[in-house]
Order: sequence, then C-alpha cells, then structure tokens
Amino acid sequence: MWLARDERSGLDVALKIVAREGKSGHRADREARAAATLRHPRCQRILSLARDPSHVYIAYEYIPGRTLREAMRAGELDDRAAIEVAAQISEALAHAHGKGIVHRDVKPSNVLLAESDGVDVRLLDFGLAQMAEFDTLTALGDIPGTLAYISPERLQGLTATAAADVWGVGVLLWEALAGEHPFWGGDLVETSRRIQHGAEPLARLRPDLPAHVLETVASALLVNPQRRPAAERLAHELRSLPKRRRSKGGSKPTAPVRSFAQVAPARLLPGALSGVASGWVAATIPFYPAGWPLGIAAVGAALGFAAPRIGLLFALTVAFFPLANISLGLAIVYAVLAAAWAAVSWKDARAGLLLAAGPLLAPLAALALVPLAAQLARGRGRRAAQAGGAVLLAAVIAGLRHAPLPFDGSAPPLGLGITGSGRPAAVAHVLWAQLAAHPVLIGEALVLAAAAALLPQVRGRGPWPAAIFGAALLAGTALVAPAAAVLPLVAASWLTATALAFERRT
Repeated sequence: MWLARDERSGLDVALKIVAREGKSGHRADREARAAATLRHPRCQRILSLARDPSHVYIAYEYIPGRTLREAMRAGELDDRAAIEVAAQISEALAHAHGKGIVHRDVKPSNVLLAESDGVDVRLLDFGLAQMAEFDTLTALGDIPGTLAYISPERLQGLTATAAADVWGVGVLLWEALAGEHPFWGGDLVETSRRIQHGAEPLARLRPDLPAHVLETVASALLVNPQRRPAAERLAHELRSLPKRRRSKGGSKPTAPVRSFAQVAPARLLPGALSGVASGWVAATIPFYPAGWPLGIAAVGAALGFAAPRIGLLFALTVAFFPLANISLGLAIVYAVLAAAWAAVSWKDARAGLLLAAGPLLAPLAALALVPLAAQLARGRGRRAAQAGGAVLLAAVIAGLRHAPLPFDGSAPPLGLGITGSGRPAAVAHVLWAQLAAHPVLIGEALVLAAAAALLPQVRGRGPWPAAIFGAALLAGTALVAPAAAVLPLVAASWLTATALAFERRT
C-alpha cells in the first residue's frame, strides 16, 4: 500500500498496486468489486480502479492511523477499547455479510484504527473476500488467510461462511483481552491442532473479567460454526456489555464455573506481590507486635489471590499505620500517593504492586531489568508507572536499610526531621527536596519508565531491533548515571535484548 495523491482531486489516497500474475490479478479485481459493493463507515471506501497489462491499481480513501496489530503490540488498548474495536469490526462484517460477502481474513493487521479521540475502526483488505456470485479461486486444500485466525471448519477444507469471520473477531478479541494469542503454538502443526480443539477459557488468564464478557467471547469461538452468533448479533452483544446491569426483580447472571487449575495461574502474581509487600512492611517498619508480620503476609497473599483489587488495597493500607506512628503528616502524604496509585492500577490490580520488583532487584544491581518485569502490567502508561515507581521505591527501601542509594551510590540521609510532624505540606516539601537532591534517581526512573513503555514495540521483531533496544537502554542508563557499575548494566541490557530477540511473535 502506497500513499499517493490524486492529481485530479488533489486528495491523498492509499494506492494498492497488484501484479497481474497468477491469481493475484483476479484477487485484486475481486477485492475492488467487493469493496465497491460496501457502503459502511467501518469499511475502507474504494475511490477508483485502473488496470494496465501488468498491474491492477486500486485507490482507497486515505485514513491516517495504525493497525490493530500495532496498537496491541504497544499495549495501547484497555478492555473497553478492545471490546469497542470488536463491536465495530462486527458491524462492518454484518454489512458485508448482508451483501453476500465473506471477508475470510479477519486479523489485527487488517483492521485500521483511525487517528481519533475515540475508537474509529476501518476493516481493510477484501483481497480474499468470497462473494456469493463468485466461484472460489481456491483449490481444494488451499487455505486462504492467516493460519492463526482461521476457523476450524476452514482447516477441514469447508467453504468459508459468515461464521468464519465471526471466529476471526473472537480470536482477535481474546488476544486483545488476554495479551497473548489463544492458538499460536510456534509451528503450523501445533497451531492447527490447537485451533481444532478450540480456545481455552479466557477466564484462565482474565478471571477478573465479568461473566457476560467471557461468555460473549466464548460464543464467537465455538468450534461448531452453526452455534456461533451472527456478526450483527455479536455486535449487539458487544455493544450491550458495558451497559448490562441486573434488572429489578431479575436474576443475577451466573458466572461460569471455573476450576482451581483455571484460576490459579492468573492469581499467583497478585497473591505473591500482596503477600510479600504487606509482610515486608509489617516486619520492617516498627508498629505491629512480634509475630504479626507473618500473619499479615498470609492475609495479604490470600486476599491478593482471591480478589486482586482487595489485595492491592490491603497491601497499601498496611503501611499507613506504621507511618502514622512516625508522623501523621507523613501518613497523610502516603495516603494521598497510595490512593493515586490504587486509581492508576485499579483496572489492572493483578499487577498493581509490580513496583515491588525494584527493592528485590536493587540489591542484585539489576534494576535495569525493571522494564522487563513491568511488561506483566497491561497498557503502556501502567508499565511506565510501574518501572518508574520501582526505581523510586528501591531508593526509599535503601534509605530505610541505610544502604547506598541505587545508581548514584550515595549514602541516604540519616534523618529527615519529620518525626512527629502533623503538617502534610511540610513533610511533602522535605521529601521532594530530598528527591531533587538526587537527580540521578529521577533520571533513571524516567529512562526505565520510557524503556518499559517502548519495549512492546520491539518484542518479537528479531535480533537486530532487540540489540539496538538493549544498546539504547545501556546508553541511556550510563548517560544518566555515569557512576553506576558498568557490568551489571551491560548484563541487564543484554538480558533484555536476548529476551526480546527470542520472544515469539503472535
């Protein structure tokens, strides 16, 4: 696809040039015919078609934006946006199906997210579209489309129907909500086998999602195509999800029954983080009676496992009372920061305490690995916040331990003069002055936060982009903290690059 300008109208257009060799020319003609039939705001509009002896030229409306694949790789979609994207794709497909057109290649790279304040989708590339009046160009056993998004019946050689497009929507929505592909197994044989067996329950990775969301995604991924909803029905279901409430006098929707083995993997992270964080605070900052820290850690772990949001709030609350014992002003400042952190992490509470990786990695001189750890969070902003927070928390913990501060190696202050202070503003001023006195910490927090946010752009792109990213991480860290030990930084940077280079692409 090329960005071109129509000399007659002066408008920018997206120009597709297809060589007229073999089936390519026929498919280009069919794509143009299919696109010309569609008149829907969610389908990319065709402007003109031209041919010469060697090529077919299709001019589409030019819409600035990025593909859904790029947005997913960058972690830019939250749950609500992912559901809205799937609803708009389903609306486009419903229109196409009403015209007798089956897309047959629904996947993230064929979905354009236009530059807009909200979600604005265009469905692209009807090059594999099958129209009701056309005979298929595909020989028996030749499966068109991208394997990871092809429905089970297509793998069996059956004709593509509208249900196959609904399957594609289900796959990309499952992937967007889970953060990984439901079927990709590293090779074609394994991927095909997984598709034939159907997707595992989304609840295994996202037990925090409402039951009606899980049920709607599962309905689009039923192995039997006759049981899948029509695209129009799927769009309606997805549109109604954010508004659905229990009606007066009605019964509460029953959540699907999930086994412990299905729930446990997704709950281990918040359980471990809540237990470690609450237990460490109770044991380190004087306030709680002897013997309590172990119990508090157990309660935190249980709450984090059972309900990640409650575990997050519990772990944040545990620190309030010891700090209030030192200074009421300090406790109030902490309460404000903790409330802000809970608000930022609320939609992804399972990873809300990932910043605890900072104090764990700092004694090993491995804080540069924080961007990798932050990838367990969902969304670019949350990853950046977790990475930056991890650096600052590591500095706070180093101060409590009277250990050298990370990166600059300086000694922490012996006292801040805030003990017994009941003035939050005065305490906040002292804390900010101490942070400003260590610009290396601020710089490193920003560098690692930026690395955590940008890292998804490099994932799975091969060794050279990974090596460049690792070198940039090393250079940025060394530039901000020239006094930091070099070997740990080199090791962390190249461990990050290695992880990126060998991570599978989905």
